[in-house]
Amino acid sequence: MISQQNVLSWATFFPLIGLAVILILMATRYFLGFSRRALDELARSTGLIASGLSFFCSVLAWVWFDPSQSGVQLVQHFTWIKGFNIEYLVGVDGLSISMVLLTGLISFVAFVASMPWWSSAKYARMAGMVEHGHDDGHHPQHFSVRMVPGYMCMLLLLQTGMMGTFVALDMFLFYVFWEVMLLPMYFLIGIWGGPRKEYAAIKFFLYTLVGSVLMLLAIIGIYYNSHAAPLADGSMSAGHTFNLIELAKQGQEGVFAGSPAVLGFAFSKIAFIALFIGFAIKIPMFPFHTWLPDAHVEAPTPVSVILAGILLKMGPYGILRFNYPLLPDATQWAAWVVALFGVINIVYAAFVCLAQSDLKKLIAYSSVSHMGFTLLGMSAMTPTGISGAVFNMFSHGIISPMLFLIAGVIYDRAHHREIGRFGGLAQALPEYAGITGLAFFASLGLPGMCGFVSEFLVLVGSFPVFLGFTIISATAVIITAAYYLWAIHRAFLGKLNPVYKDYPDLVWRERLVLYPLGAIAIVLGFYPQAVLGVINPALTLLVSGLRPM
Repeated sequence: MISQQNVLSWATFFPLIGLAVILILMATRYFLGFSRRALDELARSTGLIASGLSFFCSVLAWVWFDPSQSGVQLVQHFTWIKGFNIEYLVGVDGLSISMVLLTGLISFVAFVASMPWWSSAKYARMAGMVEHGHDDGHHPQHFSVRMVPGYMCMLLLLQTGMMGTFVALDMFLFYVFWEVMLLPMYFLIGIWGGPRKEYAAIKFFLYTLVGSVLMLLAIIGIYYNSHAAPLADGSMSAGHTFNLIELAKQGQEGVFAGSPAVLGFAFSKIAFIALFIGFAIKIPMFPFHTWLPDAHVEAPTPVSVILAGILLKMGPYGILRFNYPLLPDATQWAAWVVALFGVINIVYAAFVCLAQSDLKKLIAYSSVSHMGFTLLGMSAMTPTGISGAVFNMFSHGIISPMLFLIAGVIYDRAHHREIGRFGGLAQALPEYAGITGLAFFASLGLPGMCGFVSEFLVLVGSFPVFLGFTIISATAVIITAAYYLWAIHRAFLGKLNPVYKDYPDLVWRERLVLYPLGAIAIVLGFYPQAVLGVINPALTLLVSGLRPM
């Protein structure tokens, strides 16, 4: 039975249960007499139901979470591997509860977008394609014809890894869930991706693996420099602990700042750099960003939705969960460097967007630019700045999946994403043009949309700390507006390209995911307190011991 004590575990492991059911169906298919088509339909239904149940549990966790408390809530805690002081410890505070809700929502949206009725075969035929196979792999109804169960299993395993990462409060458990995400994403891109899928998948894998190794070294170092702490069974750990709650207390007490030096360098600074690089690759931060455009362009639309909506948020989340509370002295020491890289992300990626002709690649680089605002707000270490950074994570997690779904809609019809080959689409597809305009304006920070609130808070919070960086970042918003308006002008305005005059507008299956995301972007633009009121107490506590240097 689902309760406040186990709701986070259910949210994490419902997808894994769904995966097990699909594997059982695959193993018993011949005994039960399932046809391939029947097995595919059962796998799709199982995946959708399991993801939906996880989303339901994340909503329950949001409802049960008390925003007036700044500590960890909905905790489930027991000793896992006592000999190594490893515990199963899950819980949420204001920082993680918003990410749990976002993970449940976007994962479910990705499953809906993976259903066969998301894309219609007639759109493929309009682009000169054959119904069952002879495409480049971007169409769920085609690429999954022979491998639906495997695709659903990978999506479910990915959702378990993502959800577990946001609820884990034991370093070992966190790292396990972090690594669980790596393989399913690799296979989702490498098997079901586009023409350059192997290259994109290997690049993603290698970049992420390098970051994981650095994280692992830092985690081991932190463990051996920690002090004993109580375990779930009431006993004391044998000298060290993986418990992030206890480690945060020790970090605030200066335990790691006073640890022995490593090769002549302060341990806290070495650990900070190792953790930061591992998390920065996931953001992705310049110069570790080059894996992202390739992964997005080659990934199927539902996978791009998860990649942009959830995976990119794990980098900033990890920094706020590990670096800030455990290594406050090193965090202050590195603040201006983090801010500098945030500004580089914002400005560099915005200019790169101006040169893009592929709609999906433009959206991918825009994600790099927008995540720079999160880095800038975090580095300011002011309550307003860090609230804006986390709110930017949530708002980008709503807007960016919407943008990739929009790219998928036109790709289903035209079988290409070259912006210059379109023209006058607003005349043939007015509803599609309207929802695209909404998403573009939300992303560029139009007042009344959640993107404006997040960027405004970041700029206000960073202004008294990094005046020059803030001015440059605010000016870069002009470039953001330029590349979105230029894309709208080329694709939707002007004379209608006769090739697209008979293309159908949005249908109900596309409205099913686009309209709710658009509504959330508008509601949070006018009522951001729905999220800010939940995250602010925890973030205020997080930065209470930090002061920018």
